[in-house]
Amino acid sequence: MPTGRDRVLSGMRPTGKLHLGNYLGALANWVRLQPDYDCFYFVANWHVLTTDPTESGKAPAYTIEMAADWLGAGLDPERSTLFIQSLVPEHAELHLLFSMVTPVGWLERVPTYKEMVEQLGIVSPSYGLLGYPLLQSADILMYKARFVPVGADQVPHIELTREVARRFNNTWSPVFPEPEAKLTEIPKVPGTDGRKMSKSYDNAVYLSDTSAEITAKIKPMVTDPARKRRTDPGNPDICPVFDLHRIFTPDADREAAAAGCRTASIGCLDCKGILLRHMLPPLAEIRERRERYAEKPAELVEILHEGSRRARKIAVETMGEVRAAVNLTV
Repeated sequence: MPTGRDRVLSGMRPTGKLHLGNYLGALANWVRLQPDYDCFYFVANWHVLTTDPTESGKAPAYTIEMAADWLGAGLDPERSTLFIQSLVPEHAELHLLFSMVTPVGWLERVPTYKEMVEQLGIVSPSYGLLGYPLLQSADILMYKARFVPVGADQVPHIELTREVARRFNNTWSPVFPEPEAKLTEIPKVPGTDGRKMSKSYDNAVYLSDTSAEITAKIKPMVTDPARKRRTDPGNPDICPVFDLHRIFTPDADREAAAAGCRTASIGCLDCKGILLRHMLPPLAEIRERRERYAEKPAELVEILHEGSRRARKIAVETMGEVRAAVNLTV
Protein backbone atom coordinates (compact mmCIF):
# COMPACT_ATOMS: atom_id res chain seq x y z
CA MET A 1 0.00 0.00 0.00
CA PRO A 2 2.79 2.52 -0.91
CA THR A 3 1.56 6.10 -0.86
CA GLY A 4 4.66 8.21 -1.43
CA ARG A 5 3.93 10.00 1.86
CA ASP A 6 6.18 10.11 4.91
CA ARG A 7 5.68 7.04 7.05
CA VAL A 8 4.85 7.10 10.76
CA LEU A 9 4.91 4.11 13.08
CA SER A 10 3.76 3.53 16.63
CA GLY A 11 2.48 0.68 18.78
CA MET A 12 0.67 -0.19 21.98
CA ARG A 13 1.04 -3.13 24.31
CA PRO A 14 -2.17 -5.19 24.50
CA THR A 15 -3.26 -4.83 28.10
CA GLY A 16 -7.03 -4.83 27.55
CA LYS A 17 -9.56 -2.08 27.04
CA LEU A 18 -8.21 1.43 26.52
CA HIS A 19 -9.13 4.29 28.80
CA LEU A 20 -9.48 8.00 28.22
CA GLY A 21 -5.81 8.62 29.01
CA ASN A 22 -4.73 6.16 26.32
CA TYR A 23 -7.07 7.79 23.84
CA LEU A 24 -6.11 11.40 24.51
CA GLY A 25 -2.42 10.61 25.00
CA ALA A 26 -1.87 8.63 21.80
CA LEU A 27 -4.81 7.15 19.94
CA ALA A 28 -6.56 10.41 19.04
CA ASN A 29 -3.29 11.65 17.54
CA TRP A 30 -2.90 8.42 15.52
CA VAL A 31 -6.32 9.08 14.03
CA ARG A 32 -5.41 12.67 13.14
CA LEU A 33 -2.25 11.55 11.31
CA GLN A 34 -4.07 9.23 8.89
CA PRO A 35 -4.95 11.76 6.16
CA ASP A 36 -1.38 13.04 5.81
CA TYR A 37 0.93 10.09 6.46
CA ASP A 38 1.52 6.45 5.58
CA CYS A 39 0.54 5.09 8.99
CA PHE A 40 1.69 1.82 10.56
CA TYR A 41 0.24 0.98 13.98
CA PHE A 42 0.95 -2.31 15.69
CA VAL A 43 -0.03 -4.48 18.62
CA ALA A 44 3.23 -4.74 20.59
CA ASN A 45 2.54 -8.17 22.04
CA TRP A 46 6.19 -9.22 22.41
CA HIS A 47 6.67 -6.16 24.61
CA VAL A 48 4.13 -7.58 27.08
CA LEU A 49 6.67 -10.27 27.95
CA THR A 50 9.28 -7.77 29.10
CA THR A 51 7.50 -7.02 32.38
CA ASP A 52 5.42 -10.12 33.13
CA PRO A 53 5.84 -13.15 30.85
CA THR A 54 3.26 -15.08 32.88
CA GLU A 55 0.58 -12.76 31.41
CA SER A 56 1.18 -13.90 27.83
CA GLY A 57 -2.01 -15.99 27.71
CA LYS A 58 -4.12 -12.87 28.14
CA ALA A 59 -2.65 -11.14 25.08
CA PRO A 60 -5.06 -12.60 22.45
CA ALA A 61 -8.23 -11.43 24.22
CA TYR A 62 -6.63 -8.11 25.13
CA THR A 63 -5.63 -7.65 21.49
CA ILE A 64 -9.27 -7.97 20.40
CA GLU A 65 -10.40 -5.45 23.03
CA MET A 66 -7.71 -2.98 22.00
CA ALA A 67 -8.40 -3.39 18.29
CA ALA A 68 -12.09 -2.64 18.90
CA ASP A 69 -11.04 0.54 20.70
CA TRP A 70 -8.72 1.49 17.82
CA LEU A 71 -11.42 1.19 15.20
CA GLY A 72 -14.04 2.75 17.45
CA ALA A 73 -11.78 5.77 17.88
CA GLY A 74 -11.42 6.15 14.13
CA LEU A 75 -8.43 4.16 12.91
CA ASP A 76 -9.22 2.99 9.39
CA PRO A 77 -7.63 -0.23 8.08
CA GLU A 78 -8.06 1.13 4.55
CA ARG A 79 -5.84 4.11 5.40
CA SER A 80 -3.54 2.62 8.05
CA THR A 81 -1.70 -0.68 8.32
CA LEU A 82 -2.80 -2.27 11.60
CA PHE A 83 -0.77 -5.34 12.51
CA ILE A 84 0.45 -7.67 15.23
CA GLN A 85 4.15 -7.54 16.04
CA SER A 86 4.65 -11.27 16.59
CA LEU A 87 3.09 -12.09 13.21
CA VAL A 88 6.08 -10.37 11.61
CA PRO A 89 8.96 -12.53 12.91
CA GLU A 90 11.50 -10.42 11.03
CA HIS A 91 11.30 -8.00 13.98
CA ALA A 92 12.99 -10.61 16.17
CA GLU A 93 15.77 -11.26 13.65
CA LEU A 94 16.51 -7.56 13.29
CA HIS A 95 16.50 -7.16 17.07
CA LEU A 96 19.07 -9.97 17.31
CA LEU A 97 21.37 -8.34 14.76
CA PHE A 98 21.05 -4.96 16.46
CA SER A 99 21.96 -6.57 19.78
CA MET A 100 25.32 -7.60 18.32
CA VAL A 101 26.42 -4.00 17.73
CA THR A 102 24.65 -2.11 20.52
CA PRO A 103 26.69 -1.43 23.70
CA VAL A 104 24.98 -2.44 26.93
CA GLY A 105 25.66 1.04 28.29
CA TRP A 106 23.34 2.54 25.68
CA LEU A 107 20.49 0.43 27.02
CA GLU A 108 21.27 1.01 30.69
CA ARG A 109 21.07 4.77 30.26
CA VAL A 110 17.51 4.74 28.87
CA PRO A 111 15.58 6.46 31.70
CA THR A 112 12.51 4.23 31.51
CA TYR A 113 14.62 1.10 32.15
CA LYS A 114 15.65 2.25 35.63
CA GLU A 115 12.17 3.59 36.31
CA MET A 116 10.52 0.27 35.44
CA VAL A 117 13.01 -1.71 37.54
CA GLU A 118 12.32 0.52 40.53
CA GLN A 119 8.54 0.72 40.06
CA LEU A 120 8.15 -3.04 39.61
CA GLY A 121 10.66 -3.89 42.35
CA ILE A 122 12.63 -6.21 40.07
CA VAL A 123 15.72 -7.63 41.80
CA SER A 124 17.26 -9.30 38.75
CA PRO A 125 15.99 -7.69 35.50
CA SER A 126 15.76 -9.89 32.43
CA TYR A 127 17.66 -9.19 29.23
CA GLY A 128 14.26 -8.71 27.64
CA LEU A 129 13.51 -5.77 29.94
CA LEU A 130 16.96 -4.27 29.38
CA GLY A 131 16.68 -4.83 25.65
CA TYR A 132 13.09 -3.78 25.04
CA PRO A 133 14.13 -0.32 23.76
CA LEU A 134 16.28 -2.13 21.21
CA LEU A 135 13.28 -4.20 20.12
CA GLN A 136 11.47 -0.87 19.76
CA SER A 137 14.30 0.26 17.51
CA ALA A 138 13.81 -2.83 15.37
CA ASP A 139 10.07 -2.13 15.23
CA ILE A 140 10.69 1.39 13.95
CA LEU A 141 13.62 0.81 11.62
CA MET A 142 12.04 -2.24 9.98
CA TYR A 143 9.61 0.09 8.21
CA LYS A 144 12.07 2.96 7.73
CA ALA A 145 9.62 5.26 9.47
CA ARG A 146 10.29 8.97 9.05
CA PHE A 147 8.39 9.94 12.19
CA VAL A 148 7.46 8.27 15.46
CA PRO A 149 4.65 10.06 17.34
CA VAL A 150 5.65 10.14 21.02
CA GLY A 151 5.39 12.20 24.15
CA ALA A 152 8.45 14.00 25.47
CA ASP A 153 9.20 11.16 27.91
CA GLN A 154 9.75 8.76 24.99
CA VAL A 155 12.28 10.92 23.12
CA PRO A 156 15.26 8.98 24.60
CA HIS A 157 13.91 5.86 22.87
CA ILE A 158 13.97 7.66 19.51
CA GLU A 159 17.48 8.93 20.17
CA LEU A 160 18.57 5.36 20.89
CA THR A 161 16.97 4.24 17.63
CA ARG A 162 18.88 6.91 15.73
CA GLU A 163 22.14 5.77 17.36
CA VAL A 164 21.39 2.14 16.50
CA ALA A 165 20.70 3.08 12.86
CA ARG A 166 24.02 4.94 12.69
CA ARG A 167 25.89 2.06 14.31
CA PHE A 168 24.41 -0.49 11.87
CA ASN A 169 25.04 1.76 8.86
CA ASN A 170 28.65 2.40 9.90
CA THR A 171 29.34 -1.24 10.77
CA TRP A 172 27.99 -2.71 7.54
CA SER A 173 26.34 -0.44 4.97
CA PRO A 174 23.72 2.35 4.94
CA VAL A 175 20.36 0.62 5.11
CA PHE A 176 18.41 2.65 7.65
CA PRO A 177 17.35 6.30 7.66
CA GLU A 178 17.31 7.97 11.06
CA PRO A 179 13.74 8.51 12.31
CA GLU A 180 12.56 11.66 14.01
CA ALA A 181 10.33 12.04 17.04
CA LYS A 182 7.02 13.66 16.20
CA LEU A 183 6.21 15.20 19.54
CA THR A 184 2.66 14.75 20.72
CA GLU A 185 1.24 17.17 23.26
CA ILE A 186 -0.28 14.93 25.89
CA PRO A 187 -3.01 16.61 27.93
CA LYS A 188 -3.22 16.03 31.65
CA VAL A 189 -5.88 13.36 32.06
CA PRO A 190 -6.75 12.78 35.72
CA GLY A 191 -8.44 9.67 37.00
CA THR A 192 -11.53 9.82 39.16
CA ASP A 193 -9.37 9.99 42.30
CA GLY A 194 -7.29 12.90 41.01
CA ARG A 195 -4.21 10.82 40.28
CA LYS A 196 -3.04 10.05 36.75
CA MET A 197 -5.61 7.86 35.01
CA SER A 198 -4.43 4.24 35.17
CA LYS A 199 -5.91 0.76 35.16
CA SER A 200 -3.75 -0.14 38.11
CA TYR A 201 -5.28 2.69 40.18
CA ASP A 202 -8.83 1.61 39.30
CA ASN A 203 -9.64 5.23 38.49
CA ALA A 204 -10.14 5.04 34.72
CA VAL A 205 -12.93 6.00 32.33
CA TYR A 206 -12.87 3.43 29.51
CA LEU A 207 -13.79 3.97 25.87
CA SER A 208 -16.17 1.03 26.30
CA ASP A 209 -18.03 2.65 29.23
CA THR A 210 -21.66 3.61 28.69
CA SER A 211 -22.86 7.15 29.33
CA ALA A 212 -24.43 5.91 32.58
CA GLU A 213 -21.15 4.33 33.68
CA ILE A 214 -19.18 7.48 32.85
CA THR A 215 -21.69 9.60 34.74
CA ALA A 216 -21.45 7.31 37.76
CA LYS A 217 -17.66 7.70 37.74
CA ILE A 218 -17.57 11.46 37.21
CA LYS A 219 -20.25 12.47 39.74
CA PRO A 220 -18.18 11.42 42.83
CA MET A 221 -14.87 12.52 41.26
CA VAL A 222 -12.55 14.40 43.61
CA THR A 223 -12.45 18.20 43.29
CA ASP A 224 -10.67 21.06 45.03
CA PRO A 225 -10.04 19.58 48.51
CA ALA A 226 -10.47 23.00 50.12
CA ARG A 227 -14.07 23.22 48.93
CA LYS A 228 -15.78 21.26 51.66
CA ARG A 229 -19.22 22.94 51.54
CA ARG A 230 -21.44 24.14 48.72
CA THR A 231 -20.95 27.73 49.87
CA ASP A 232 -17.13 27.53 49.87
CA PRO A 233 -15.44 29.16 46.84
CA GLY A 234 -13.23 26.81 44.88
CA ASN A 235 -10.06 27.02 42.80
CA PRO A 236 -10.46 25.47 39.33
CA ASP A 237 -6.70 25.68 38.77
CA ILE A 238 -6.13 22.82 41.22
CA CYS A 239 -9.32 20.86 40.54
CA PRO A 240 -8.95 17.57 38.58
CA VAL A 241 -12.41 18.03 37.09
CA PHE A 242 -11.18 21.18 35.37
CA ASP A 243 -8.40 19.23 33.68
CA LEU A 244 -11.21 17.37 31.92
CA HIS A 245 -13.08 20.63 31.26
CA ARG A 246 -9.97 21.88 29.43
CA ILE A 247 -10.21 18.88 27.13
CA PHE A 248 -13.95 18.63 26.50
CA THR A 249 -15.70 21.90 27.38
CA PRO A 250 -15.81 24.86 24.95
CA ASP A 251 -14.21 28.07 26.18
CA ALA A 252 -17.38 29.99 27.03
CA ASP A 253 -18.95 27.21 29.12
CA ARG A 254 -15.63 26.39 30.75
CA GLU A 255 -15.02 30.01 31.74
CA ALA A 256 -18.55 30.28 33.12
CA ALA A 257 -18.02 27.14 35.18
CA ALA A 258 -14.68 28.46 36.46
CA ALA A 259 -16.29 31.75 37.49
CA GLY A 260 -19.13 29.89 39.20
CA CYS A 261 -16.62 27.74 41.08
CA ARG A 262 -14.59 30.72 42.29
CA THR A 263 -17.66 32.58 43.51
CA ALA A 264 -19.49 29.49 44.84
CA SER A 265 -22.46 30.37 42.65
CA ILE A 266 -22.44 26.77 41.40
CA GLY A 267 -21.63 23.59 43.26
CA CYS A 268 -19.27 20.80 42.27
CA LEU A 269 -22.15 18.64 40.99
CA ASP A 270 -23.29 21.54 38.81
CA CYS A 271 -19.76 21.87 37.45
CA LYS A 272 -19.60 18.14 36.71
CA GLY A 273 -22.97 18.36 34.98
CA ILE A 274 -21.56 20.95 32.58
CA LEU A 275 -18.57 18.70 31.92
CA LEU A 276 -20.75 15.66 31.25
CA ARG A 277 -22.91 17.60 28.82
CA HIS A 278 -19.85 18.09 26.61
CA MET A 279 -17.95 14.91 27.45
CA LEU A 280 -20.62 12.28 26.89
CA PRO A 281 -21.58 12.86 23.21
CA PRO A 282 -18.10 12.35 21.64
CA LEU A 283 -17.40 9.35 23.88
CA ALA A 284 -20.80 7.86 22.98
CA GLU A 285 -19.87 8.05 19.29
CA ILE A 286 -16.63 6.17 19.94
CA ARG A 287 -18.39 3.57 22.10
CA GLU A 288 -21.11 2.95 19.50
CA ARG A 289 -18.56 2.39 16.74
CA ARG A 290 -16.52 0.23 19.10
CA GLU A 291 -19.49 -1.97 19.92
CA ARG A 292 -20.13 -2.69 16.24
CA TYR A 293 -16.60 -4.03 15.88
CA ALA A 294 -16.50 -5.81 19.26
CA GLU A 295 -19.57 -7.83 18.22
CA LYS A 296 -17.59 -9.28 15.30
CA PRO A 297 -14.22 -10.40 16.72
CA ALA A 298 -13.51 -12.57 13.67
CA GLU A 299 -13.53 -9.42 11.52
CA LEU A 300 -11.10 -7.74 13.89
CA VAL A 301 -8.78 -10.74 13.67
CA GLU A 302 -8.91 -10.67 9.87
CA ILE A 303 -8.16 -6.93 9.81
CA LEU A 304 -5.10 -7.46 12.00
CA HIS A 305 -3.96 -10.50 10.02
CA GLU A 306 -4.37 -8.70 6.70
CA GLY A 307 -2.43 -5.75 8.10
CA SER A 308 0.25 -8.14 9.32
CA ARG A 309 0.55 -9.61 5.83
CA ARG A 310 1.00 -6.13 4.37
CA ALA A 311 3.54 -5.21 7.04
CA ARG A 312 5.46 -8.42 6.53
CA LYS A 313 5.95 -7.74 2.82
CA ILE A 314 7.84 -4.59 3.78
CA ALA A 315 9.70 -6.41 6.56
CA VAL A 316 10.85 -9.12 4.13
CA GLU A 317 12.21 -6.46 1.78
CA THR A 318 14.03 -4.68 4.60
CA MET A 319 15.55 -7.89 5.89
CA GLY A 320 16.75 -8.73 2.39
CA GLU A 321 18.77 -5.52 2.47
CA VAL A 322 19.93 -6.24 6.03
CA ARG A 323 21.11 -9.78 5.26
CA ALA A 324 22.93 -8.60 2.16
CA ALA A 325 24.68 -5.95 4.25
CA VAL A 326 25.66 -8.31 7.07
CA ASN A 327 26.64 -11.00 4.54
CA LEU A 328 26.72 -14.02 6.85
CA THR A 329 25.72 -16.87 4.53
CA VAL A 330 27.20 -18.41 1.38
